[in-house]
Amino acid sequence: MQSIGVIGLGNMGSALAKNLLRAGFSVVAYDIRESAIDALVSEGAQKADSPAETLEASTVIISMVFGPSEIESVVRGEDGLLTAACAGKTWIDLTTSDPTLMRALGREFCAAGGVAIDAPVTGSLDAAIRGDMIMFVGGTDQDIAAVQPVLDAIGETRRVGQHGNGYVAKLVNNQLWKIHAAAIGEAMVLAKRAGLEPDLWWEVMKGGAADSFVMQHDVPSIFAGHYDPSFRLALALKDLDLIQDLVAEHGTRSELTEACHARFREAAERYGSDAGEMTVCKLIEEDADVSLQVAGEWTAPWEGAPA
Repeated sequence: MQSIGVIGLGNMGSALAKNLLRAGFSVVAYDIRESAIDALVSEGAQKADSPAETLEASTVIISMVFGPSEIESVVRGEDGLLTAACAGKTWIDLTTSDPTLMRALGREFCAAGGVAIDAPVTGSLDAAIRGDMIMFVGGTDQDIAAVQPVLDAIGETRRVGQHGNGYVAKLVNNQLWKIHAAAIGEAMVLAKRAGLEPDLWWEVMKGGAADSFVMQHDVPSIFAGHYDPSFRLALALKDLDLIQDLVAEHGTRSELTEACHARFREAAERYGSDAGEMTVCKLIEEDADVSLQVAGEWTAPWEGAPA
């Protein structure tokens, strides 16, 4: 039985680890939170006490942590991956991070004899639970083919070329996602003030030119009044910081991104960084003195996803 190490057991990481277990892989789990490790051990995983120990006990290592400083610590830190024997091991990173940093970390891991693949994900917590989240996968054909059964157990592979391109794809994906999330609040409130009720607005928008994943998946969280707590404003702001860093590095125009970033910062100031991402729409709702909540059974998608 092939042993897969999983580093980072947040909502998404723990979900993918459970899918690996269901697919018949042995899982070695590590997180800075003992409670997260214990929860996965109760599902059949083995415990590791550091990234290095995770690497030593595995042939393939998957990491999915908060951001650049966390993944750099996983790789370069005390008891990090580079302090263990990397030869013959494959490291697949799913973290949303800085492409320049991650390409450097990948080169260091490869110089130590390992293989580096990037596979940042897009979708949602419910997709991670189901095992069909989309991964932007960067690396050589040979390296990816060698771990394709592992990738297939946790999601859908979308090839993006060389190592590092997955991080670029993820950031520009989230650039569009956040802009649309912020814009939806303005459109919904305008429709409401002009006489079109939110639930009817939503039904007639779907399938048209304004439709999107955000429209389909996240608008019900506004109706329900919880504004999608599965993805916190802290994560959205981290992503937007990385996006603006990428924009600055390459010198492209970004007026819409900057306005979106400011709107998300305003939401965090008003509701706190642990609030759900779609509170970026609640701002517009409150300032217009309208309610976008709709009576009904609005079950959160991740609650209805088969475990």
